[in-house]
Amino acid sequence: MKNKKNTVQQWLPFEKVSKNGIIKFKDNSYVKILKVSPINFNLKSSLEKESILNAYKIFLKTCNFNIQILIQSNKENLSKHISKIEKNNLNKNEKIKIISKKYIEFIQEINQKRKSSSKNFYILIKENPENKKITENVEEIMYEKLNEKYYKIKESLSRCGNIVTQCDTKQEVEKIINSFLNLRKELNII
Repeated sequence: MKNKKNTVQQWLPFEKVSKNGIIKFKDNSYVKILKVSPINFNLKSSLEKESILNAYKIFLKTCNFNIQILIQSNKENLSKHISKIEKNNLNKNEKIKIISKKYIEFIQEINQKRKSSSKNFYILIKENPENKKITENVEEIMYEKLNEKYYKIKESLSRCGNIVTQCDTKQEVEKIINSFLNLRKELNII
């Protein structure tokens, strides 16, 4: 029996990512990725918190379609920030160099203790063609239906204070898919 080597692309369910950022799956379903910029709920007053929660309830009630919420945590990488500080202090006096060195040690220590991370929030919306037979303009129809859902989500979440943007380029969507599938950033899966 031959040992057949399959590529990652063969077992992934993606068929293609179109230039407008819509993902087509092998089962003929279509997915659009939305990026949500969150608010800091803990900094809000109790009246604001109550208002946000009520707006979120309305959001959940008005979304009469399936959504998937994804949260991605990334460990904070301070290397660019540190190298910028070091680069700016090459020709400075000794006192500034000492202060910069202590500052770098301080932020590295805090980053290590608190295990700082940034979070990205995404909402995935899916649409299936009603007719299983592929028509000529199915992609246009799916694009319109996904956009309707996007505007509904955007309007609802803006009441909560969130900013919702659509990932509408092929490169942006591929980068997001890569970030979820690829823990080692130097590899390119898609």
